[in-house]
Amino acid sequence: MSGRVLYAVVGGLAGALVLLVLDFYRSTARLSEVKVTVPQLSEFTFVVNDDARQVAWHLFVETVTRVSTQPLADGDGLIREALTSLYGLFATTRDTLKASRPSIAVSGGHTVEQLAIAMLNRELRPFLSAWHPRLRVYEEEHPGQPESLWPQCGTCRTELRAVQRHLAGYAHSFARLAGVRDAADIIRATAGFDVSGGAARGPGGGAGRP
Repeated sequence: MSGRVLYAVVGGLAGALVLLVLDFYRSTARLSEVKVTVPQLSEFTFVVNDDARQVAWHLFVETVTRVSTQPLADGDGLIREALTSLYGLFATTRDTLKASRPSIAVSGGHTVEQLAIAMLNRELRPFLSAWHPRLRVYEEEHPGQPESLWPQCGTCRTELRAVQRHLAGYAHSFARLAGVRDAADIIRATAGFDVSGGAARGPGGGAGRP
């Protein structure tokens, strides 16, 4: 290998190394720990950087601005609309995670992805899997009939309100990770839930680990 070729190869490798270092620096820039009280559990440490904050902000906006977090009193609104909103939140959350850069694993810290996946698998999926088929059967067997005549309407609305409170709690957690100021006031004003004391189940399903 001639000196000129060797010089070009070494230069190319050095340039690639610099790019890798810069990329690593950018991904770890402003890496910080955030204490988040995961509702119904305890306080956990999440490690976030600018990329993770952006993901958390996106998920906060999606969660708090949907019908899925709006109180649905008996006789108000439609369960079908709420289910559609929950499906939309599920799809948007999954797409956001797929499109984002994975968070850097840090010993002892949890990530925004873990919190988001917990919201999908512990809140949205179980509720949708249980109630969407039941409502669909009623709609198919009683075309044109109002939801209020559905025998399971009251039970579904009760469980829906519980899920909505939980989602408001997750929205508060996303807001904390994103660095949103006065998040509890925003959620209380938009969703009608007080999340200052916590309302959602967290990533791990038990009171010891997320």
